[in-house]
Amino acid sequence: MNKFNLNLNIIRHFTPNWFTVTMGTGIVSLSISELPFLHDVFFFVGTLLWILNILLFILFSGMYAARWIYFYQEAKLILNHSQMLFFLGAIPMGLATIINGCLKYGSNLLNNQMIFIAQNLWYLDVFLAILVSLFVPAMMFTRQNHELKTMTAVWLLPIVTAEVAASSGGLLLANHLSHGHALTVLIGSYMLWGLSVLPAFCILAILFLRMALHKLPEQSMTISGCLALGPIGTGALSILLLGKQAPQVLNPIHMAKLGEFMHYFGILGSLILIGFGFWWFIIALFTIYRQRNQHLNFNLGWWALTFPLGIYNLAILELGRQISLQPIQYIAYLLIILTIIIWLVVIFKTILGAYHKTLFVSPCLIAELNKYSS
Repeated sequence: MNKFNLNLNIIRHFTPNWFTVTMGTGIVSLSISELPFLHDVFFFVGTLLWILNILLFILFSGMYAARWIYFYQEAKLILNHSQMLFFLGAIPMGLATIINGCLKYGSNLLNNQMIFIAQNLWYLDVFLAILVSLFVPAMMFTRQNHELKTMTAVWLLPIVTAEVAASSGGLLLANHLSHGHALTVLIGSYMLWGLSVLPAFCILAILFLRMALHKLPEQSMTISGCLALGPIGTGALSILLLGKQAPQVLNPIHMAKLGEFMHYFGILGSLILIGFGFWWFIIALFTIYRQRNQHLNFNLGWWALTFPLGIYNLAILELGRQISLQPIQYIAYLLIILTIIIWLVVIFKTILGAYHKTLFVSPCLIAELNKYSS
């Protein structure tokens, strides 16, 4: 009975920030096979990580659904919480890494059937991404209380979802879609890019103002500064992947010049975004450095070190390949190795935290209990 109650308590406190584990694991599974050495070994490891990521996503989805079923009144407290609701964005982004893995690893297992699965999952991911990117701000504007001094880069999570789906659309275009379908995916992906990147830049501007006026975030949110790399890296990778496929999609409808422009726009735009990302990367490192004397307790926010950096690495690598510049690719390889090392540290700490049950804490539930106890 005690074990049953313990398991129920885990469900009761299960929050969507656990899906950041699937985001980080997914980006490492996609990155590791890009290394230029031991390709067969790393491809096999990447496949295993992709399968692990699928299992984790299914497990987390089941646990979070169970929370809404068995603890509905407590689960809906997230709607009023000024931080936890943003992590709903981790769900479609975690799914996007699985879709990308279907195209990269799954085609070796099920051939064209996996491409068909990836296409259908992509439409589901687009629906979830748009839903989250609109629903979370609606809750911010109507039900939650926010102040500039309490703002963090976590605000970016629901907004980035659409451009992550756009990058998956770019990969789908490279996998032999029919022309009508490919044109729909191309146009839709560019619209998703605009739906995400432009609002994300607005949030980054506000974040800059917040840091200038109210200084660095509190200790528990120190690592969240790395999240700024997410929309920048994904934005760069998306227009690179979409621009690369645009000419072959638009040529049959006599829009070759537009396709060529999209291709060059992807290269130029990614150069600018990657430079912008470098600035935020240094700011994030500076923030962590300034907080080094404080004891940085591990929490699931540490996963902010994995996905944003990983997607930024892939953007640099794709840029290096498209302009055939080896030094840029070598920089990406070094950053990929760094991301893998960070992932190993974070996954180890996460396993320990899960084993000791210290990570199963719902901030929105704790806040509600504290309100009544006071």
